[in-house]
Amino acid sequence: MKLRTKRLTIAIAVASTFMAGAISAQEVVTPPVPAATPAGNMDAQVAPVAEQAAPDVTPEAKLTGAAAASAASKQTGIQQVVVTATKRKEDVNKVAISMSVIGGDELTAQHITDYADVTRSIPNISFSGAGGGGDAGDGPGLSNIQIRGISSSAGSSTVGVYLDDVSMTQANQYSMGTPEPKFFDIDHVEVLRGPQGTLYGASSMGGTVKFITNQPNTKEDSAEFYTEASQTKGANTPNYNGNVVLNKPLIPGELAIRVGVEAEHIGGYINQVDTNANVVNKGINWQDNGVVKVGFKWTPTKDLTILPSIISQKVKTGDTDVSYGNLIVGGNVVTDTNGNPVPLQKFQTSKLTNERGSDALTVPSLTINYSTGLGDLTYVASYFKREFTRIQDGTFTNSWQMANGYMAPAASGGLTPLAQTIEGLPSAVTLDNQVKQFSQEVRFASKPYEKGGNPFTWLVGAYAANGFTTIHENDFVYGIQSAFKAANIDPTVLPGVWNVPDAQGNCSAFACVTNNSEGFPNDNTWTGTYKYHDSQQSIFGEANYYFSPELHATLGLRYLRAQQTFSSFQDLFYQGDSPTLNAASVSGSKTTPKLAVIWEVSPTNSVFATAAEGFRLGGANSAVPYVQCGLPGPNPSGYKSDSLWSYEVGDKARFLNNTVQLNTSLFYVKWKNIQQELELACSFAYDVNVGSATSYGGEVELKVKPISSLLLDVAGGYTHATLDDSTGADSGIPGAVKGAWIPGVPNFNLALTATYSYDISDDYFGFVRGAAHFVGTSYGGLAFLPNGNVNPDFNRPSYHTFDISTGVSWKEWEATLFIKNLANNNEVIQKPVEQAQAGGLVYRIAPRQIGLSLSAKF
Repeated sequence: MKLRTKRLTIAIAVASTFMAGAISAQEVVTPPVPAATPAGNMDAQVAPVAEQAAPDVTPEAKLTGAAAASAASKQTGIQQVVVTATKRKEDVNKVAISMSVIGGDELTAQHITDYADVTRSIPNISFSGAGGGGDAGDGPGLSNIQIRGISSSAGSSTVGVYLDDVSMTQANQYSMGTPEPKFFDIDHVEVLRGPQGTLYGASSMGGTVKFITNQPNTKEDSAEFYTEASQTKGANTPNYNGNVVLNKPLIPGELAIRVGVEAEHIGGYINQVDTNANVVNKGINWQDNGVVKVGFKWTPTKDLTILPSIISQKVKTGDTDVSYGNLIVGGNVVTDTNGNPVPLQKFQTSKLTNERGSDALTVPSLTINYSTGLGDLTYVASYFKREFTRIQDGTFTNSWQMANGYMAPAASGGLTPLAQTIEGLPSAVTLDNQVKQFSQEVRFASKPYEKGGNPFTWLVGAYAANGFTTIHENDFVYGIQSAFKAANIDPTVLPGVWNVPDAQGNCSAFACVTNNSEGFPNDNTWTGTYKYHDSQQSIFGEANYYFSPELHATLGLRYLRAQQTFSSFQDLFYQGDSPTLNAASVSGSKTTPKLAVIWEVSPTNSVFATAAEGFRLGGANSAVPYVQCGLPGPNPSGYKSDSLWSYEVGDKARFLNNTVQLNTSLFYVKWKNIQQELELACSFAYDVNVGSATSYGGEVELKVKPISSLLLDVAGGYTHATLDDSTGADSGIPGAVKGAWIPGVPNFNLALTATYSYDISDDYFGFVRGAAHFVGTSYGGLAFLPNGNVNPDFNRPSYHTFDISTGVSWKEWEATLFIKNLANNNEVIQKPVEQAQAGGLVYRIAPRQIGLSLSAKF
């Protein structure tokens, strides 16, 4: 595809061990939950471990927020969480998976709103911007997420993303990132580290992220309300968010509906300047978001539960979150009289074209659970649709390159008047993307193990998916036809316009253009349409054998078969005026095993070990104009799957009367036949399989309650991920040499959180929370760009942020004052290469945000 100047991101640390204090503000202590229950048959997802009396709560005053935390603080003990990682509901400490859980209330309490916030709070998880949009922080829907250094901006995704049981996983496409559901009416988020291919299929080779939504409650009415107003330093408008969720039993105990609506505006803080660095447009990176959620729960019998739901979300943005460090005009970095770049103020950009975007998600699903004497049957049918349109500033890649690379120079050796005009014209790369996928899964799980009963438990299932992805791209240089007309030059006539061979018969670095018969219809310089049809079918299963009630082993296996057909059409000037049709088809199959052992050394301490294989599917390449790009022949029509083996050991412990919780894990990963992008100097690219890598490290999460009113969280991770060989460099990927760090992987990250709850009076309760986040150094890409120049984003610095909040609760209400990025750290943490432009783009930490929120639960 054209204009994919994304860096090679091969593997990036992501994984998780979130502050073991995920739901710290609402600790409730009630009897323990069963070891495992069928997924989908419980109204509540969270259950504690210590059996103690809960405080009296009248129906008219359901305590929330700090009030609930204060009530819980009267009890000792740290809350435990029920998760669905193994497609059963189980105590997180009994699952042989290194994972972290963030409760929905904790997402709200810490004002975690996007992937960037999550990655600063969870060890060994990171994000990078989708290719063509820079490396990270470019805006919603433009980020790819990675776990434990397993990442790639090429080929298939390396992390599975699920909304409940609905897969939202999609291939890495240069014009869009991972789908990003808003953190609205979420019960909790599960981050599963390591390959999860047995239960979640291909593309879960690094791990899986699951967003578990709140389900309707058939037993009681409820209403939840939340509103927030804040100001980001330097933003032209305030931020505001408002949402409401209503739950209504239509037939008490049998049928209920849950409806939620959210609206949000985020003010922009990046200003656009003209060629003289004067501000002409303020706050261009604004966002407007809206979410509607409707769900039903019907239990016609005690054994049958039917859950239809639909979630619709739309995010509109005025621009990306990338600004310029230097003044750039017409694709050139402006210099002063001494030849030094002219700097811009923080959060300014001199781009000519605003990079607007619209990202719409629609996710309807139907889940049916039926309990039998033998086990529990679950059927899930879902449809995932994503419509993502956006604009990229193509001034450098289109206008500048045409003027400087394809136009014949004047007699003086400089640009001709026509070339000078074209160099300064605005260019928009318009992208219209659509992803549609229909999937079905059926699985049957045996009843949970009971002491003295059958030592075997099992789960078997089948999965099928049918997906379609369409990408339309058009690259406009606005005013180019008028420029040719004003210069009295016919754009379809060759002499005197385009480069011709020199005296030795050599062409320019771009190539000799021999024909431009179509000219520039509607000012368009290139057009491309890509269509992918992906289908897959798989069967899977896991068997558990209990050698004793304290020791059991799990053997998992999944067989997957997949096919992809691909077609493309490319035309106009940058295609060498040569309409190109391309079609390809690839197919393959894979069996992925998993073996895990967990030993409950004591009722409060579990040790586990896991070995698992992960893989992701291969795919098809579009044909690049190999003559213009200087290739000896056509590029490969496709690339193969890659795979890895992951080994980990871990321990999950609670002690001192459940006032201390410590989870630790170590991992070692060998990755081979990596899918990488081979980027060409002509701005085209295709994917290949080259090289291998090793990633190792560990995570630790510690949660301590030294006194009943104070909760401390420490969560940290370390990842060392490097290439094992230089086959990437040998294949034409600059900098992909043995020992090179996997791009985008911080060597460590650490999150520290403290929450203190206190009583103001018998009816009013307060809290104070502080959080510090530290992210280590990393490499934003390989050492060199495709053109051989040094990568400006190669060395990324370490950085830190601090957040604080305080609030008060009374009965159903809670009010909070919060500050994100307390010190207003505006450090440049990345220098993206966007649309081939490597001359001064920067990504800074978002400025300080101060806000107030008011919420209630009735």
